[in-house]
Amino acid sequence: MKVKRFFAPTMAEALKLVSADMGPDAVILSNRKVDGGVEIVTALDYDENVARQRLGESAEEATNSARLAELQADQQRRLEEELNRSKARITEVRGHQSEPVPASAESEPEGFVARGRTDLDWNLPEPQPQTRQVQPPSPQVQHDELAAMKAEIQSLRDLVQAQGEQRASRPEPAPVQPQPQPAQHRLMERLQDFGLSHDLATALSRSHGRGRLEDGWKQALKTLAAGIKTSRAEWLEQGGIFALVGPTGAGKTTTIGKLAAQYVLRHGADSLALVTTDRFRVAAHEQLFVFGRILNVPVRVVDDRHSLDDILAELSDRHLVLIDTAGLNQGDKGYQQQLAELAGSDYPIRPHLVVSATSQPRIMKSVWHCYKMADLAGCVITKLDEALTLGESLGFAMETGLPVAYYTDGQKIPDDLHHAEPATLVRQGVERLKQVQRDTVVAEGA
Repeated sequence: MKVKRFFAPTMAEALKLVSADMGPDAVILSNRKVDGGVEIVTALDYDENVARQRLGESAEEATNSARLAELQADQQRRLEEELNRSKARITEVRGHQSEPVPASAESEPEGFVARGRTDLDWNLPEPQPQTRQVQPPSPQVQHDELAAMKAEIQSLRDLVQAQGEQRASRPEPAPVQPQPQPAQHRLMERLQDFGLSHDLATALSRSHGRGRLEDGWKQALKTLAAGIKTSRAEWLEQGGIFALVGPTGAGKTTTIGKLAAQYVLRHGADSLALVTTDRFRVAAHEQLFVFGRILNVPVRVVDDRHSLDDILAELSDRHLVLIDTAGLNQGDKGYQQQLAELAGSDYPIRPHLVVSATSQPRIMKSVWHCYKMADLAGCVITKLDEALTLGESLGFAMETGLPVAYYTDGQKIPDDLHHAEPATLVRQGVERLKQVQRDTVVAEGA
């Protein structure tokens, strides 16, 4: 067990020092106000049984874990103070060895009382300077004092080392019930169970993990919801030109079918058009043509004879144009060409990245980097119904700052498409976490 003290002007700065030096697994044994700020005593690999054995009889007054931690911190302070006193005494003795013996410039005769000069004093004879010899301690005395100080420090070090060796040689104690972790650590674990990355969970737990766990949990979720941007206006009402980009299998074409079906139900088919730039794969646009035939909506294909701008000029009278793209990565032929068409168009295209909620966070970040050059205006999160947890996709939206326009949670057209709201997304994430916990309990009981 490694125990260490930290000092800082404020509690927030002290916690930063603890996190930087000890890491997220540090256990706070005690904190108190001291001159100039606060003091925190922390420990790594904290074991309550080992702490009681180290404290000996003093541990009997510890009626709970918090009191035991305070006693452990007090013992650490006493050891450090004793060590510092010993070091100071050694420094003092060494200073006597190197310090020159001062000679009194004007040593007064014995019995002489110093006073301020007056006019009567000027006729008094000046006292003759005298030199008083100060005998330094003998080398043997100095050697004995240094030896005593070193022996004292060594005894303290041996005590600490013996405690560590005693723990290492002692057989493992019987399993005990895990002791409650500090609220901040428990909050970070719950946020990671929610699906957030380690860095984001750590940041939120540092901000909200100083009180009750449930209070910190609610505040962290509010902060998460506040950090998720969404599109205020719906495309179906606002109109414009929107392109869906992203990897193969993310759900771009299905999402366009849902958007188109909802638009036709609200406004009819006359002011809607569908476009695809996927001419790189055989029969890649067949599903979009199926949607077009069912909804009676025109579908245009960008190819060598028809550029994207030519097609958009032809569809300039349409209120809403939805563009489907090929799911290409940086190594695919046509990747740069497709993004250049979107970014270089003369028309105000608003590309949106389609992200599957079932993807790993690193894959989401990689896809985002691949399509950033398209000047992304936002994102669409798909397959929420297939994801185990939603924190991964919500954390992605918060960390990248991409506004979430829509999310999908099923295969039904057009029902399973919803305009995104931060509170709704976070609420669904909480419900998904509860479902996972219920399933875990059932599986463990089976």
